[in-house]
Amino acid sequence: MDQYIILGRIGEGAHGIVFKAKNIETGETVALKKVALRRLDDGIPNQALREIKALQEIEENPHVVKLKAVFPHGAGFVLVFEYMLSDLAEVIRNAQQPLTQAQVKGSTGQLKIADFGLARLFSSDDSRLYSHQVATRWYRAPELLYGARRYDEGVDLWAVGCIFAELLNNSPLFPGENDIEQLCCVLRILGTPTQHTWPELPELPDYNKICFKQKPPVPLEEVLPDAPPQSLQLLRCFLLYPSRERVRAAQALVHPYFFTAPLPAHHSELPVPQRGSRMARQGPQHQHDFHVERPVEKSVVDPELVAPYVVWG
Repeated sequence: MDQYIILGRIGEGAHGIVFKAKNIETGETVALKKVALRRLDDGIPNQALREIKALQEIEENPHVVKLKAVFPHGAGFVLVFEYMLSDLAEVIRNAQQPLTQAQVKGSTGQLKIADFGLARLFSSDDSRLYSHQVATRWYRAPELLYGARRYDEGVDLWAVGCIFAELLNNSPLFPGENDIEQLCCVLRILGTPTQHTWPELPELPDYNKICFKQKPPVPLEEVLPDAPPQSLQLLRCFLLYPSRERVRAAQALVHPYFFTAPLPAHHSELPVPQRGSRMARQGPQHQHDFHVERPVEKSVVDPELVAPYVVWG
């Protein structure tokens, strides 16, 4: 720890405290996650090992927060991550007004996935079992709420849909207080699933442990009245009961929603709150941090995929 100066506290998770720090030698600002071991004989917790292993497997991915180093410290160890100015929850919570559609679409900022404490390396082997107690409850896919132990990347795509709805509405779509209420929140909007709408439903472990009254789905236009039609079309593609029918990430990125007016805002137009502050600060104050000079063509996922959707004037 001698090579770092602690600049402040960012937050606290289930297995550690996260600090903002600066590397004395390089001047680089980083995030330090200090994990304490309850008993030295137990070694490093499985969740921490999974987080380290998952981050090492995908360390070249530009959309994942980079793990820079791991070292022992006292009765525990420290994970060194690249530092991000804020997290998406803070942006939504501290924005002085709901995000505009252009800001929701914003394509040139740096949005990265972090916190891999519950991550597991995925295998296409259908016989492999996973825990169903994963993901923050509000973003947990319905198959997990029904106790599924075999699932695929569809659980993450469901979570993306929930986050997208929250960006559109400035509030969570399914804010359940417990697992049963969470399932009720989903059914209240999407309607009660049947074998016709969800063929795999009877195979789930907790199917028939609790019965729900048959209710039709509520049109998303009524749930999110201020959202434009194309955003709701994309949202429907994520929020489907059958996991395999949910839109794939690559397909979602080229949905017409992203290529119709208003076009995505530049990241200098996005609200970037200071950590611990209730007031949102506008992006231009952070232009250097967000590399405004980066060419637009380097911010697009795949120009060849995007080209058919672009209308040239």
